[in-house]
Amino acid sequence: MATGLSVRVKQATPFAIDVAFDAPSGEVTALFGPSGSGKTTLLRAIAGLHRAEDISITCDRETWTDTARGIHLPAHLRPAGFVFQDYALFPHLTISEQIALSLAHRPAAGRRARVAELIAMMRLDGLGDRRPAALSGGQQQRAALARALARDPKVLLLDEPFAAVDWALRESLRHELMTLQRLLSLTTLLVTHDFEDVAKLASHLVVLERGRVTATGTVQDLTARNAVPGVTDWREPAVALDARVLAQDSTRQLTRLGATGLELEVPTVDAAVGTTVRIQLAAREVILASQRPEGLSLHNVLEAHVIAIEPATHPALRLVHLEVGTTRLLSLVTADAARKLALAPGAPVLALVKAVAVEAFA
Repeated sequence: MATGLSVRVKQATPFAIDVAFDAPSGEVTALFGPSGSGKTTLLRAIAGLHRAEDISITCDRETWTDTARGIHLPAHLRPAGFVFQDYALFPHLTISEQIALSLAHRPAAGRRARVAELIAMMRLDGLGDRRPAALSGGQQQRAALARALARDPKVLLLDEPFAAVDWALRESLRHELMTLQRLLSLTTLLVTHDFEDVAKLASHLVVLERGRVTATGTVQDLTARNAVPGVTDWREPAVALDARVLAQDSTRQLTRLGATGLELEVPTVDAAVGTTVRIQLAAREVILASQRPEGLSLHNVLEAHVIAIEPATHPALRLVHLEVGTTRLLSLVTADAARKLALAPGAPVLALVKAVAVEAFA
């Protein structure tokens, strides 16, 4: 039995679900799909708030639910923190009181200090005596996160955490969640219908539709495709992957990032050397060449080889799958360019990437 979270849920009513997946320990796994696909029901089952005909939930080799063996650990005994879509904060309690309610498993003598620690961690200093109605949407979410973390969870369950906020606040909260994940390395399940959440935050993806898993794998592997499973709206082909900050060059105002066999220089990223950041690189931003160019405003010339070529959305275009080291990239070129460069599986090629074309999320 693997570490991390292992989930199997099967039911016929009130709507059919037949789902099984694993969420790696210490990483963010996104449950992605349209409304009605069973995402929230799965979170509730993991938290012990939903029972079904056939459930098996294990976390770090500990069984939380196994209907076949008659095991069902009550919700209040599970080391799981749940942040609901509407935050579910008690309107009559202060933020400090909300957090303290989740500390019953700790000795009474240390609870006040832990409340203060969580308030500071979630940047709620000075707000502990306020009730939810006196907080902004972002502050309410951070309060809900603080309450969830007070349970000292092995698993953090997030149900559409950015659905109730506007775009600017959503981006800020994504950054906060990424920072928190780096700090705590929690096994996290993120329910979302917005693929931008997946591309920026998750390392693994489970695609759900009508109560079934239609695709699963790493975000890096699934984005290195012409079409990402489950994404019905148009999305420009772009690879999302993790890279480590290798160096900071303050004189040139550049950051050097590295993935497996891949190094890129990008405009300065506000992250310490050694930090992992998420980068996105659109296929249209990767130019292919047969010879090393000179005299261009270009920082990244990568030795690659072609894995595959397939038609793109426009009949005059081709999507070229590349490998740099063991890192997959995509390039969108015209069919004419593919012929001129004699592109074919296995062929060597140079991938040219402007520094400003790399979107780094830290």
